[in-house]
Amino acid sequence: MSVGETQITIVGNLTDDPEVRFTQGGAQMARFTVASTPRTYDKNTGQWADGTGMFLRCTAWRDLADHAAETLAKGMRVIVTGRLRQHNWKTDQGEDRSMLAVEVDEIGPSLRFATAKVTKTQRNGSAAPSAADDPWNTARTAAPASGFGGGEEPPF
Repeated sequence: MSVGETQITIVGNLTDDPEVRFTQGGAQMARFTVASTPRTYDKNTGQWADGTGMFLRCTAWRDLADHAAETLAKGMRVIVTGRLRQHNWKTDQGEDRSMLAVEVDEIGPSLRFATAKVTKTQRNGSAAPSAADDPWNTARTAAPASGFGGGEEPPF
């Protein structure tokens, strides 16, 4: 990451399944749009009101692109962090145009209204070979009973 890049976190819903493509150089990318609509509660009417929706185009690269395409689908609520980018171009009629987009660093499902099962992958993107080698294996990583002073419960 370069100095001065604008970091952004978005919580919203996917408007479609991630679309996977490959660059001419063979790099995998996934493009998708996240819709985020603010809601406010009006105490006078007792009703929720939707604000103006924001739609941000996002791009994930390489393994992250593959993982997003395998895991996420249209309508899912996601959390995206990345770098805000502005793209500028001229139309065929010579008009200047621009749009904001997000270069994705991290993405995952929101667990506010859903649950998820996580499968750890190896560096090359394939699934981990066995539970014994999986650092997330709870049987292997659970703290021993004496880890907090003679079987006491943790202080949190």
